[in-house]
Amino acid sequence: MDREYCVGAGMCALTAPDIFDQDPDDGRVLLLDARPSAHRHAAARQAAQLCPAEAIAVP
Repeated sequence: MDREYCVGAGMCALTAPDIFDQDPDDGRVLLLDARPSAHRHAAARQAAQLCPAEAIAVP
């Protein structure tokens, strides 16, 4: 995740709210869970795919 590229679209927080949130001050992504469990990993990957700024990378 690279907050510098984030444009604050919020797709990550909508797609995977247990993993991502938005900073109330600037609207950019906040990482809540750096190592999501296996059942959350698919949501993290989907959030990365939906990110319009490609600010999220999930291995």
